[in-house]
Parts: sequence; C-alpha cells; structure tokens
Amino acid sequence: MASPRFSNPPDEQIREILTHSRTLAGLSTRPERASHYVSTSLKHAGYRIIPVNPAHDEVLGERCYPRLAEIPEKVDMVIVFRRPEFVEPVVDEAIGLGVPAVWMQVGVRHQDAARKAQEAGLQVVMDRCAWVDYQRLFGRRM
Repeated sequence: MASPRFSNPPDEQIREILTHSRTLAGLSTRPERASHYVSTSLKHAGYRIIPVNPAHDEVLGERCYPRLAEIPEKVDMVIVFRRPEFVEPVVDEAIGLGVPAVWMQVGVRHQDAARKAQEAGLQVVMDRCAWVDYQRLFGRRM
C-alpha cells in the first residue's frame, strides 16, 4: 500500500511557521536566480538568513557554512533551494539537528523527505515560496 501523499499545512499554520521562524538557514548564492531574491527579501523583512553552501565563505554579508551542522547557533527553519535529488540529505540533517521546520521552495518536491520530516515532528512546507506566502499573509509587515 502506497504512503499517503504529503499535503501542505493550512494558512494559519504557515503563518505560525513564518512568525516563529526568525533564523533561517539556506540561500541561493546566485544573484540572477529568483531564489536569491527570496532570501534577500526575507532578510529585508527582518529574518536572519544564514547561508549554507560549501563553495562560499560569505553571502549577503553573512558567514556561509558548508553544512547545517556547522552553524554554531539555533536555526528555526531550513529553506531548501536545492534540486529534489538533493533534498533528502538536507532534511535528514535538519531532523538530526532538531530544526523545527523545513520549507522547500517552489519547484522543490520530495514526498518521502517531506513525510519523513513530518513524522520526525518538523513542520514542513513543500513547493511554496516563503516570500510569496509572507507577503500574502502579512503584507510587508511583521
């Protein structure tokens, strides 16, 4: 019997995730990508963005870490901008670190990883844009 498909939480839970997740790990380092704009916009909205990318030392004025496990402070949410085939290891690391939430950006879908994170007690949003949802639910304020 196939596992049930993951479905995103309702708006009130998404609002709660965005309200309580102030320190976010993950960032597209390529300025020409929409995902970089998302990170920059969230930073301007008051979120702390901690870049995670082994190829960079600093992005958006923040120290960049090669892996989630190397971030020396508490992370409230991991934003995944990676292709779907790279999602599961990121989710596994987030689960192992006890990160409360994982947000897979638009186009990032991984049913098994989403279910695994949810079963481990993490809040999960998949194939949605955090910046679009932030604007929709809060306007530009918070």
